[in-house]
Amino acid sequence: MSALCPVCNVTLPLPQIESHVNGHFEDEIDPQIANDHYLALQLASSSSDPPPTLKEAPFLDPFNKIVPFLQNDDVVCSQTKSPFYRVENGGLISLLKTCLESKTKPLECSTSLLSGYVDHFQSTNEDKGWGCGWRNIQMQCSHLLSRRDQEVKRVLFGGSNFVPDIPSLQWWLELAWRSGFDVSGGLHFDKRIYGCKKWIGTTECAALLRSFGLRARVVDFAPEKSRSMYLLVPGSAVAPKRRAYGPMDRYVVIKGGSGVGKRGDSHGSSSSSRISKGAVLMEWVWNYFLDNRLDVSSGVHITNKGPLYFQHEGHSRTIVGIQRRLQGTTFTPQYNLLILDPADFTRGIEKALVDKRGWEGYLKRGAHPLTCPEYQKDYDEIQMLYVDNGIAVGEELEQLKTIDSHFVEF
Repeated sequence: MSALCPVCNVTLPLPQIESHVNGHFEDEIDPQIANDHYLALQLASSSSDPPPTLKEAPFLDPFNKIVPFLQNDDVVCSQTKSPFYRVENGGLISLLKTCLESKTKPLECSTSLLSGYVDHFQSTNEDKGWGCGWRNIQMQCSHLLSRRDQEVKRVLFGGSNFVPDIPSLQWWLELAWRSGFDVSGGLHFDKRIYGCKKWIGTTECAALLRSFGLRARVVDFAPEKSRSMYLLVPGSAVAPKRRAYGPMDRYVVIKGGSGVGKRGDSHGSSSSSRISKGAVLMEWVWNYFLDNRLDVSSGVHITNKGPLYFQHEGHSRTIVGIQRRLQGTTFTPQYNLLILDPADFTRGIEKALVDKRGWEGYLKRGAHPLTCPEYQKDYDEIQMLYVDNGIAVGEELEQLKTIDSHFVEF
């Protein structure tokens, strides 16, 4: 039998509830004693009582706040694989490649660059309206697990080799906070997000992935005037005077130059003049997937680059590629982003790609939404997240605990 704590609403086996409630009113409790006391109660409880779940096993931290009695091994053993609709015939990226190839007209100078394998995770009735950030994390991780990098598979989610569901991802994010990743961000949530329907952004994704040693990088696209609005605090988290994308993005530390014509990371824009935000973003994405190759022939190419977590005000999606067409006698480039949206149904995307009809409405996005007046508010500032190769250890891993960002202005 179990009972509900009237103070914190945690459910515990009946033999433990009295001690737990009394703990709320004690002046000082040593956290180690609290842990030992909990374990003793657990062993002394009736064998007929079911063992407490992760949610039901609290301990008292030094600040006397109830937090989960949670360790890495607990999450590894208790995490659940996320259900999703698996697309056959090589997956969505393979189907998209076929459609792009069949759509290319003779003598047309069109080039498409695609990420590798990505599973689409659609929002459900349970997470509609708040779960897009988690769904994009799942898409990012599906790509990471599809690669041949055995070291990444070993460290990601404890070597489970599957993409966890949203509650399990929430546990992993709490562990990241408790391990010192994005300290200020974790404090904003009181280091608790399990079971919460709270909107997250790129910094939460970065903290979660970095906690495994993955080199998750954040890039900010914002107007030149916004640069003076960032409050820089070297070596610590910040609270910039700007509109935040999500709860934690206000704590991003901005570093690097304008990003236009500079290589603060490996994907700086190639033009030093101030151009439209749509052109800046498209060129950056093109250079990201191009990956420093001097030339690429027309056609459709699967690259070695992973997908991009693409976030703007109020929504996030996953960029899986980009298409460039050279128009007119001046060969002016026209770009289309190739995007997977958690708000779409996977079966609908698959059917459109298999039928080669209607798929562009799902997947292709041009630059005009980034420049039209009605989209100005939503797209004034945009963030991207990508994952570099390799696993960070030692001092580099410690540095990754502070979520920083490369600034690209338009």
